[in-house]
Amino acid sequence: MKFRVVAEYFDKLEEISSRLQLSATLADLFRVTEKTVLDKVVYLIQGKLWPDFSGLPEIGLGEKLLIKAIALGTGREEKEVEITLRKTGDLGEVAYSLKGEGESSGLLAYVGGVEGELTVEEVHEKLSKVALATGSGSRDVKIRTMAGLIKRATALEAKYIVRFVDGKLRLGIGDATVLDALSQAFGGSKTEVERAYNIRADLGQIAKLLAEGGPEAISSVKVTVGVPVRVMLAERLADTEEIMEKMGGKALVDYKYDGERAQIHRKGEKVTIFSRRMENITSQYPDVVLWTKDYVEAEEVICEGEIVAVDPETGEMRPFQELMHRKRKNDVQEAIAQYPVNLFLFDLLYLNGQEYITKGQLERRRKLEEILKKGQDKIRIAESIIVEEKGKLEEFFFKAISEGAEGVMVKSIAPEAIYQAGARGWLWIKLKRDYKSEMADTVDLVVVGAIYGRGKRGGKLSSLVLAAYDESSDTFQTVCRVASGFSDQELEEMQNLIRKYTIPHRHPRVNSNAEADVWVEPALVMEVRGAELTLSPMHTCCLGAYREGMGISIRFPRFIRWREDKSPEDATTTTEILEMYRNRLKKIESETEETV
Repeated sequence: MKFRVVAEYFDKLEEISSRLQLSATLADLFRVTEKTVLDKVVYLIQGKLWPDFSGLPEIGLGEKLLIKAIALGTGREEKEVEITLRKTGDLGEVAYSLKGEGESSGLLAYVGGVEGELTVEEVHEKLSKVALATGSGSRDVKIRTMAGLIKRATALEAKYIVRFVDGKLRLGIGDATVLDALSQAFGGSKTEVERAYNIRADLGQIAKLLAEGGPEAISSVKVTVGVPVRVMLAERLADTEEIMEKMGGKALVDYKYDGERAQIHRKGEKVTIFSRRMENITSQYPDVVLWTKDYVEAEEVICEGEIVAVDPETGEMRPFQELMHRKRKNDVQEAIAQYPVNLFLFDLLYLNGQEYITKGQLERRRKLEEILKKGQDKIRIAESIIVEEKGKLEEFFFKAISEGAEGVMVKSIAPEAIYQAGARGWLWIKLKRDYKSEMADTVDLVVVGAIYGRGKRGGKLSSLVLAAYDESSDTFQTVCRVASGFSDQELEEMQNLIRKYTIPHRHPRVNSNAEADVWVEPALVMEVRGAELTLSPMHTCCLGAYREGMGISIRFPRFIRWREDKSPEDATTTTEILEMYRNRLKKIESETEETV
């Protein structure tokens, strides 16, 4: 299949501001794509060469090397590339501009092939070569390979090849939009396609299965060791009485640990660890790999838990930020010594050929306890109890807090309480420490826009437009602007971070009445704490849900930290924001009645 077809569709997609039109155009692209390369096209749309869980490296070509490749591929001086970049701010546009000029001047004759004859297979193969090049001479291999691709490409192809490598494809397409387009293109309901993706989180493979075998092929998709299952998510409530009502008066309650959620796959002696974003993080936790082999007594298993940093002297739990040091350490053994961890398991998804995601919560927990070797303290079952009234729930909540946990997870033990892969529902409810004070709650919100500061911050992006995720429409609804809580260093680092995701127009998945100097692809998640929730005609979060013409906004939000472990779809939902607002009103009404 010719890559120019893909590039032409990418060009169309970039100009679309309607999500429905985005899905329809994407479905058209899938229909004209050869089935043999559909998986590769889907990965390219996701900005990847392969699924995150593969553990294979990313492109790894920085701006300076990309400038060298563009210069070599267009027959220009590096200085000219740099000057053009300063004008456009987009290396893809630089390649497009220089290639366009070169085509008309006849400067780009290339002995190794014909311009415009690149195939999808060849582009993927060459980009893979760039990503996989290591060792002595790898830098030159990366530059030469990229330069060769740029030489062979037309101006439009070069634009999107360079943008892909630069991590700025800017198509505005999330996984939900891809799923919608796949169901339009090849039949099968979106629900069926999403179910298959939830239990086998490889969008390229699901696309290929659907294209080749139709809805019947994806209906037979099963949990597979080595391919992550999309994690089950929880709702949140602050009122323990309401939580117990939701649970039917009886529930399993786990500690909610302040660590890194991990899905652990074992097949024989091979152990793989995936993050909540389905990235392969096995290399960061060789100690957990070893413990899984020694202490989890199963030939094949998929289980879930929380990896928690612990104090090397006291064994007490440490905050999540401690784990970030493991990501930055080159010496793994040194990282293990300096930042030891424990693993707390809380769920079982698969065991020795049998799926457990369709079984009840208590059966999953019982089996998990059976396969964990006793007499060791490295891997433990999450601290838990069964509660039947709110007093016990509150008592256990405060016990969890006192021992360093974030709060508790309240889980339904009804017969229908299955593991809802990739879904958020009332089978699990979070009760965290922050919820016990008035809007001292922290929420995780997505950056969708940025505004330049004034005075001391003049010329810098210093205020960010943040949004909550609306699951029903797969869109992001604005909820506040945050400009405080950043240190001077964090503010400086933020400039490059935001510019990496800058797009020329409001993202089609963003619903905003607020204006921004710069629009941002919804990719970055930050944790925020505010003073209170209030009605606002300016923001679209929960617009009209409580009062006509009014959304819900957060007053006086402050930046707490970036949540690199969360995808945009893992952010706080509009439903949760609405629930938090209603709970706040109930509290005010209750306090007023007591005063009267």
